[in-house]
Amino acid sequence: MYSIQLIPKEKLEIILPFLKLLSPKRSIKTLHERLIEMISEKYECVGVYDQDKLIGISGMWFLTKYYIGKHIEPDNVFILPEYQGKGVGKLLMNWIFEYAKSKGCKASELNCYINNKKGQKFWENQGYELIAYHYQKKI
Repeated sequence: MYSIQLIPKEKLEIILPFLKLLSPKRSIKTLHERLIEMISEKYECVGVYDQDKLIGISGMWFLTKYYIGKHIEPDNVFILPEYQGKGVGKLLMNWIFEYAKSKGCKASELNCYINNKKGQKFWENQGYELIAYHYQKKI
């Protein structure tokens, strides 16, 4: 059976291998530096465990925007490939939604890369609707 729990801030470095799988072009050093900064910005992360083995993660940002109100943004959601397709992602998202409700959130938003067709299908199956494009410009 799987367990789901918040990863304490002082142990968040355990997610670095997952972040490296998500961002193979970025160095562990860069990912670590960014994680430290994110923690100072109230970043939270939840883990899915198969006994003592971390098998999935999702970062969480809590935001308030004028057009949606208080909401949660799951970020860098990743389940190890050998656990994908087994309902682990759905369990994780259900936990996240309940946690978000307990913090007063009324909605959830997220980003999914254009070329991530498998991810898009997953998010649609979780009830998300495509409502906008996410643009980015480096300055």
